[in-house]
Amino acid sequence: MGPDIASPTVEPADLQLGWSRGLSLTTRILAVNLFVLALLGAGLFFLDSYRVRLIAEREQTARNQATFLARSLPLVAPENRAAYVIQFGQQNQSRIRIYDQKGTKILDSFANQRPTYVFRDPDREPWPKVAARGIDRLFDFLVGAQALQPFIEPRSDTKEAWPELTTAKPSKASSAVRFVPDLTHMISAASQSPDRSYTVLTTSNERDIRLFVRAERFNIGMFFLFALGIGILLSTFLARTIVRPLRHLSRAAVKVRLGRAQEVTVPRLPSRRDEIGMLARALSDMSIALRQRIDATEAFAADVAHEIKNPLASLRSALDGAERIDDPKLRKQLMDVAKADVQRMDRLISDISDASRVDSQLAKAKFEPIDLGDMIEQLLQAREDRASDKDVTIAFARPRRSIATVMGEDVRLERMLTNLIDNAVSFSPPGSVVEISATLADAEVIIRISDEGPGVPAQEREAVFRRFHSERPASENFGKHSGLGLAIARTIIEGHHGRIMVRDRVDGKNGACFEIALPCAKTAKRK
Repeated sequence: MGPDIASPTVEPADLQLGWSRGLSLTTRILAVNLFVLALLGAGLFFLDSYRVRLIAEREQTARNQATFLARSLPLVAPENRAAYVIQFGQQNQSRIRIYDQKGTKILDSFANQRPTYVFRDPDREPWPKVAARGIDRLFDFLVGAQALQPFIEPRSDTKEAWPELTTAKPSKASSAVRFVPDLTHMISAASQSPDRSYTVLTTSNERDIRLFVRAERFNIGMFFLFALGIGILLSTFLARTIVRPLRHLSRAAVKVRLGRAQEVTVPRLPSRRDEIGMLARALSDMSIALRQRIDATEAFAADVAHEIKNPLASLRSALDGAERIDDPKLRKQLMDVAKADVQRMDRLISDISDASRVDSQLAKAKFEPIDLGDMIEQLLQAREDRASDKDVTIAFARPRRSIATVMGEDVRLERMLTNLIDNAVSFSPPGSVVEISATLADAEVIIRISDEGPGVPAQEREAVFRRFHSERPASENFGKHSGLGLAIARTIIEGHHGRIMVRDRVDGKNGACFEIALPCAKTAKRK
C-alpha cells in the first residue's frame, strides 16, 4: 500500500465548510429538509397566540353580557326578573348570579333549573382525553403559557368569595379566567348596576376554546407528520441518488490509487445527465487515461532498459577486449568502439529525458503566437551555417508573414521541426532535395516536409512514430539516432492540439511526406 499523496492544505474559499464539515452528505441533506419542516412544526406553538386572542374575545363578550344584564335588569319588573335572568343564562350558556349591596346572593339562574354546563370528572374520562390533557400541559409548558388558577365553587357563595365582584364598577366590568379540573376554561365577568344596588356575576365553561385549539393542533400535527414522512422519503431518495454513486466513485478512486486491480472499472453512469453523471464519466475517462499512461510508462521503461543494454553490452565487450589485447591498433579500434557506445548512450539518455518530460512541460507551458514561417527560415539558416545537411538541399516555400501563425511554445515547436527535418535529411540520398511548405487551410496551418528517400510503406506509417523505432537507412552509421525523434515530434504536435501523418508525396515522386496540421492562432485562442 503506497503512501498517501499530500494535497493542498488551503481550500478555496468557496469550498470551505464550517461546523458542518464533520457531517456526512446524507446527514446534511436530511438536516436541511428537516429544518424546513421544523419551521412548519413551529406553527404548533403559534396556536398559543390564537388561544390567547380567543380567550380575550370571550372575556370581552362576557363583560359585555354582564354590563348589559346589570343595566337592563332595573327595566324589568321585579316579579319577572328571575325568569329574565334564567332565560338570559340559557341563551348564553352561562350561569348568572345576583348579589345585593351587602354581598348576599339574591338570585341564581341554576336554582331549580337545569344547568347550562356541567363539570366533568377527569378521572372518569377515557384514556384519549387523558392523553389530550397531557399534550395540553406539555404545549402549555413549551410555549410558556400563563398558569391559571383552578376554578372552585366557594362554600359560602357571597360577594367576597369572588375577586372580580369586588373590583367591578358600573362603568367598568371585570373578568377572570380559570381552569376547571378537565383543563377547560371557565370565564367569569362581573358588573354593578348603575345605582350600585346589586352586582351581576356571569360564569361560563368555554369548553370549545380547548376543543378549537386541539382540533387545529391535530390538523397541523397531522400535516406536519405527513410532510415529515414525505421529507424523510425525499431526503433518503436524494441522498441515495447522490451519496451512493459518490461512494462507488470514491471506492473506485481508492482502488486506482492503491493499484489493487489491474483494470479498475469506474462506473460511467451513462443514464445520468446531471453533475454526478458528468463526474462519473470524467473519473472514468481519467482512470482510463491514467491506466494508458501507466501502461505506456511501463512499456517505455522496458524499451529504455532494452535499448540501453545494447550499447552497454558493446561497451563491456570493447573494454574486456582492450584489457586482453596488446596490439595498439586493435586496442585503439576497441577504444573507438567504446567511445562511440558512450556517445550513443549519452544521446539515448538525452532523448529519453526529453521524451519523458515533454508531456509535463507542455502541460505547464504558456502558449504564445509563433510564426512558423519565421521559425523554419531561422532553423534552415542555422543549419546552413553549420553545414549540417551535407549534400542535401532544403527548399522552403516561404509563406507571407503571419499566415502560418500558431499558438505554441517556441522551444518545443523548434525541437519538433528539427527532428522532422533531421529525419528527412537522414533518409535523403546525396544530391536530393527536401521540400518544406507552410500554408493555411480551413483554420489550420499545414506544414509538409517531403524527402526523396525510399518512402514509408503504408503498413509502417503508424509504427514510425513509436518509440525506439529503428528502421534506418543502410548507409547510416549504427547508433547515430535513438529512435525517439519522431515520437517526440508527435508528442509535441499533439500537445499543441495538432496531428501528424505520413503520406506519399503530392507530386508523385518517390519519397515520404510528413504532414503536420496545427490550429492557427485565432482558432487556438478560441479553444
